[in-house]
Amino acid sequence: MTSDQNRTVFRTCPLCEATCGLEISVNPQEQIVRIRGDKDDVFSHGFICPKGSTLKQLHEDPDRLRKPMVKRNGVHVEVSWEEAWKEVERGLMGVIDRHGRGALSAYLGNPNAHNLGPQIFSGVMLRSMGTRNIFSASSVDQMPMHVAGGFMFGSAQHIPVPDIDHTDYLLMLGANPYMSNGSLCTAPDYPGRIQAIRARGGKVVVVDPRRSKTAENSDEWVSIRPGTDGLFMAALANVMFAEGIAKVEQRIASQMNGLDEFRTAVLPFTPERVTAATGVPAEDIVRIAREMCAAPTCAVYGRIGVNTVEFGSTNAWLVNALSIITGNFDKRGGDMFTTPAAGGASTRGTAGKGKGFQTGRGHSRVSNKPEVLGEYPVAVFGEEILTPGENQIRAAITVAGNPVLSTPHSEQLDRALADLEFMVSIDIYLNETTRHADVILPPPSALEKDHYDIGLYVYAVRNIANYSEPVLQKDPDSPEEWEILVKMGAILQGLGTDVDPAAMDDQNIFAAVTSAVATSSSNISGRNADEILALLNKDGRRGTARMLDFMLQTGPYGAAFGANPSGLSLDVLLANPHGVDLGALEPRIPEGLRTPTGMIELSPPLLIADLVRLEASIDKADNSQMLLVGRRELKSNNSWMHNIKVLTKGSLSCTAHVHPDDAARLGLSEGSTVRITSRVGFVDAPVEVTDAVRQGVVSLPHGWGHGVAGTQMGVAAEKAGVNSNILTDDQVMDPLSGNAALNAIPVTLQPA
Repeated sequence: MTSDQNRTVFRTCPLCEATCGLEISVNPQEQIVRIRGDKDDVFSHGFICPKGSTLKQLHEDPDRLRKPMVKRNGVHVEVSWEEAWKEVERGLMGVIDRHGRGALSAYLGNPNAHNLGPQIFSGVMLRSMGTRNIFSASSVDQMPMHVAGGFMFGSAQHIPVPDIDHTDYLLMLGANPYMSNGSLCTAPDYPGRIQAIRARGGKVVVVDPRRSKTAENSDEWVSIRPGTDGLFMAALANVMFAEGIAKVEQRIASQMNGLDEFRTAVLPFTPERVTAATGVPAEDIVRIAREMCAAPTCAVYGRIGVNTVEFGSTNAWLVNALSIITGNFDKRGGDMFTTPAAGGASTRGTAGKGKGFQTGRGHSRVSNKPEVLGEYPVAVFGEEILTPGENQIRAAITVAGNPVLSTPHSEQLDRALADLEFMVSIDIYLNETTRHADVILPPPSALEKDHYDIGLYVYAVRNIANYSEPVLQKDPDSPEEWEILVKMGAILQGLGTDVDPAAMDDQNIFAAVTSAVATSSSNISGRNADEILALLNKDGRRGTARMLDFMLQTGPYGAAFGANPSGLSLDVLLANPHGVDLGALEPRIPEGLRTPTGMIELSPPLLIADLVRLEASIDKADNSQMLLVGRRELKSNNSWMHNIKVLTKGSLSCTAHVHPDDAARLGLSEGSTVRITSRVGFVDAPVEVTDAVRQGVVSLPHGWGHGVAGTQMGVAAEKAGVNSNILTDDQVMDPLSGNAALNAIPVTLQPA
């Protein structure tokens, strides 16, 4: 076979947030021959990390489920789709009949953010459930950023991203983009972009309890005690006001409330007062504050390490506040808002003003935790299942998630899922979570689905649009991922298993079009709905492709179905397989705001009030207490990547990083086993002695603990590791967002 017999397909990698372009070679037998970076991709320019080239292995993995599975006598067996759907209907409707819809629940995992079908159609299923018991990976990841953005700028999607391509000074807190490739900051080749800052004479400062790969490649590593980033940032703000170097741009000041309140609120946080708690010398805090204000431009980026702690929302707010008071908000080289091609909360509705943001529209049944973004904290999932009473959860639906490994107090949740009356999982693996499911419905592989990063392009460092058609044809007897979600919705509505998903798809697109033509701010306002539907249907598109075309055409760059001939549509993206570059980020204040006042709210009452709790933490700091933090490696994003052999080779391992001084004090040595104990559990892990963690810190990677009976992940079982979330306390969370505290966990260490 010669190479000219192969066909070449271009698509975006769906395995992390970098959205790198791939060039995929497929032979006449429809087998993947080679995957490499697409050098002509308008965003990634050929960059690719180790994960992207493994889509072939993921597709061909013998453990990946191809047929539905039903649990019979405790064992999962393959069945037909027809049989699986009947079992789903029997189980879910049975729970509804016995206990009501309040007994239903759903959990959406991280991969949903990387998949077009769930991004568009999971809402159909969730709305059909008629329950408030919705959980997702957001509350072990990013919810504080949504809360801070919502209260400050008007919607939960308002998360500014650092304009790293143009900044002169980058302050990163709790972020490790050398390993993550960026998180809520979509930027292919993030490491290259960081080095470009330094190459043009800028400075990169990393604040982290670990000397991460990113810290090693920065200009300065600030070793901070876990969980104290809020104190550090409040002290930076204190210095800026005390020395008169804070400088809010006039354009921003004229569109902002709360500057005086914020200045007063940070008065208690002097560098000298927070030094003992943070472990950062006062002179370093003062110097960094001066550097930030003196730099021509400065961007601030905080991520997992500052979100997954007890002060997650306050930390996210302080990140935004520092950008504002250094004069760098909504400005080239500072922190800016993306203008997503498919639209978003900051592009829809009346420009500059909106309904604003709120939380607490409901509370969890057992521990009274407030709703945020229509869901409850996943930390309460287990207790909601195990605690008897009205609306006790008796059935669960999980979509592309493994909460038994990724959420707090994992052993409790493991027991809870086993206690359910019925469970359905939409997933490609029989893993630690889905082994509890009565029915597993596998969607097509990543190479068998179309792709567009609706969620990730909302937080991209450049305005980009790129659509990928399926590389390979799926089994014709298997439904599309969007069809699975829509049919689940139909069953939950009581419509039975014979409903055609296409009919529900038609209902959804009809509702979207009729709403848009009736909305004065829409670019198709006043148009004839039948005309728009005819144009959408002309190429026979359905599901994800049709809805995406509608979103693009009605988005901020949209073709508006002929009204803007040079605008975006799905046809334009199909004609540009390497993507469409829509330009650098541009200032978006005030039009991008959606607050009721039409102003930036620098001092939201809930966040100002939380500074009292933050100040109280200063005197509670115990420097003798060992604290657990997580970590991530480049080859590991989700737990299912541990079943790809090429990604588990070499350095990828589950070890406990311990500082040499702590190891000597505790009698631990390289390769020995340490028992790590928290309030809720313990794990035994091999020790890796390293000065890459500060003294008083132990680090375990996230997402391990494989090899459990009843799973079907052979490669992962060979290198099982330990589940760090056995140690995570379900009763400790950020009270404003409900986000779990996966870092700064008090633990004790002893030789096992």
